This record gives sequence, C-alpha cells and structure tokens, in this order.
Amino acid sequence: MSQTVFERQESKYFLPHDTRAALESVLRARLTPDQYGEYTVASLYFDTPDFELARRAMDKPLYREKLRLRCYGTATRETSVFLELKKKFRGTSYKRRAVMSYGQAEAFLRGKTDGGGQVTREISEFLARTGASPRMLLRYDRSALAGEDGLRVTFDTGVRFRAEALRLDADGPGIELLPPGLTLMEIKTPAAVPLWLARALSQHGVFPASFSKYAASCARLRQWTRSEQPAVNPEPVAANSRAAARPCREAQCAPVS
Repeated sequence: MSQTVFERQESKYFLPHDTRAALESVLRARLTPDQYGEYTVASLYFDTPDFELARRAMDKPLYREKLRLRCYGTATRETSVFLELKKKFRGTSYKRRAVMSYGQAEAFLRGKTDGGGQVTREISEFLARTGASPRMLLRYDRSALAGEDGLRVTFDTGVRFRAEALRLDADGPGIELLPPGLTLMEIKTPAAVPLWLARALSQHGVFPASFSKYAASCARLRQWTRSEQPAVNPEPVAANSRAAARPCREAQCAPVS
C-alpha cells in the first residue's frame, strides 16, 4: 500500500556538478537507486491571494504548513495524484497525503465530494481556514537513492516554475529557478543522519541550506525585496570554496517523496 503518513527529518543541500559526482559515488556504495529510475515531479502549490504561506516560510517560523497536489509526469484524469498537507515543526516534517485520481482530486477541490477520509477532512479544514487556492506549478527532474531504516536521498535538477496554466495535465515551459549545473539534494530520514553519511558530507564540504523551492519561486515571480528573498546560494556554502551551494508516488507504482 502507498504510505500516507510521514514523520522525518529533511535537510537540503546545493551541489555543483563535480561535488555531486564525488558524493554520489559514495552514496551508491551503500544505497540503491529506487525502482522508478529518473522521473519528473510536478507539484501544484496552494496559497492565499497575497502569498501568505510563502512569506511565512521565508521567515523560518517554528511551525509552518503548506498544501500541494503532486503527480509524476503529466497527469490525465485517471492518473494517480497525491494531495499532500505538509507541516514542519522544530525541524521535523510531518506529511499527510490522500491518494486519488486527478479527476477525483479536482472534484474534491471544487467541493463536489468530501474525499471520504481523515486526511481529506484535514485538507478541507486547511482550505476553509486559509482560503488558499492554486498559485504556483513547479516541475523538476528527480533521481533517488534509498537505504535501510527509511533513509532516502533525492537529486533534483531542472527546477522550473510558472504561475499560469496551473494544471497537472498541462505541460509547458517554466522559468528556471536554479543556476545551470546546480543540483538540489535532499536527505530524508526518520532519525539522525547516519555517521558515515555525515562524514561524507563533511569530507566533500557539503553543508545544509535553508531553502524552499516554492518560496524561492514566489520571490522570483513577485520580485520581493532582496531582504525578503530566500537565498539560492546561502552564506555557509558561499563561504566554503569546495562547495558552490547547498542543496529529497503514485499509489503502488510511484515514488514516495
């Protein structure tokens, strides 16, 4: 069965090409590629008319939440999609998701069905409380490695966003978010990062970044002031000469991130 509830630690890192190659060789000695190979992730993010949720994320509060509708590839009405309510408190991420067809998800979001489950009830409460609606569509290309005890490492490239044609069944161009050659890596684990992995990160000069693809896309789109914008190259990375940056499914047949 597809997992619907997640509690885990998540950390992000920016990797230039050479650093990714060196670190990935270490990872592949202990982790295995997931069964889906390389795939495209498409996420439709919900927010208020003034992008309150994106702004809140940029302030790095102890608690924040977001809602997204996600698929892998380009959806049809029959494609399995994931309606995900994600919360973060004191560095721990909690994700609850409902799995349904794209057609069912659209009907639920238009208020024509109640979804019939605890997660969809929580999502309905979120929508009623915030007044959120679709605001941004992000796509990126992903590959993933997985190990025992729930450890998962993902590599995202070609991150692009758009604020029009906000549908998962509408493919099309987007604005590139990251500089060419940069990979956003995410480590997801239900516990602490294993010692061997922590040593590998240190050896290759890779340090965590506080970064949100969605908030950064909003900042680019809305042209918020420099002090408001999440940095693509956070200070800890820029200060380290060995790393140019810091940068994680469908029901039974899709990635779990």
